[in-house]
Amino acid sequence: MKFKVYFIVLCLWLSANGCAVAKTMIRLGVQASGTLEWELQALQDNPLIKSADFELKIQPVANAEAGKIALQSGSVDMIVSDWIWVSSLRATGTDFTFYPYSSTSGALVVPENSPIHSIVGLKGKRLGIAGGELDKNWLLLQVLGQKEALDLNASVEKTFGAPPLINEQIKQQRVDAVLTYWHFAARLEAQGYRQIIDGKGILKGLGIAENVPSIGYVFKQSWADSHKQAINNFFTVSKQAKNQLCTADVAWLKIIPLLHTDDLHTQALMRQRYCEGGIEQWGEKEQQAASRIYTLLRKLSNNRLTGQSEKLQSGTFWTIE
Repeated sequence: MKFKVYFIVLCLWLSANGCAVAKTMIRLGVQASGTLEWELQALQDNPLIKSADFELKIQPVANAEAGKIALQSGSVDMIVSDWIWVSSLRATGTDFTFYPYSSTSGALVVPENSPIHSIVGLKGKRLGIAGGELDKNWLLLQVLGQKEALDLNASVEKTFGAPPLINEQIKQQRVDAVLTYWHFAARLEAQGYRQIIDGKGILKGLGIAENVPSIGYVFKQSWADSHKQAINNFFTVSKQAKNQLCTADVAWLKIIPLLHTDDLHTQALMRQRYCEGGIEQWGEKEQQAASRIYTLLRKLSNNRLTGQSEKLQSGTFWTIE
């Protein structure tokens, strides 16, 4: 599938003689078919682009790992990734930092007629897990299972794989339930499958009620400090683009081709799940909650996910001033 490349140049002419003010260039690494692509489409219609003090140059990346490599090598300035990874990098002396993008993560899904109605019902069942054994939703689901005196790692038959493969596994009845990424879960739900619990529900079950982002923009703090106003303005415009997709049907209709489905129910459910991931509050309480999540993930992964640092690294989160 060919990735549609957007090159958005936002330029403000301030003087009568036509002299252009230099703009901050933001080279953004974007995965094909990711939700960031949706926002870039909506961004083109945002009136604030007429007075923006930055330019966006979009560079396609094949997958999440390719994006991380591009960021670390300096071929892009910004990608969408997770804050656990950012903290592990900061522990090694790098200065990457994170700004929230979405709190939607994944969900546990079963067939509509399944006898499974809670995570306790997974005992002795076959579970398909998107990603690997260090998938954050899988780790946190295990912690939640421990509260029910259930060792999920030992009591379920696990199949790990890429999300499309995991979806096919449950359709072919090779697994009894799947724990998969949110947009793949939404596609299953639109086809009649039933959600048991989502990422936010898992966190609430663990006593974390705050809306903590699962992914966000990742970039070098030193670079952002040198272009603070432009970076903050980009985040403002990006958030407005997301809100537009959630509130304006005209804006949403323009990104329908990017969903790669003609099914109206699937389109509506993907929009609902996408919009549920909005970050309206990002402050000390939410960052403290992130620290608690970090501690849980560090313990269960035996440091393999988080790295050796006992605590979430200072500076992991970028704060707009």
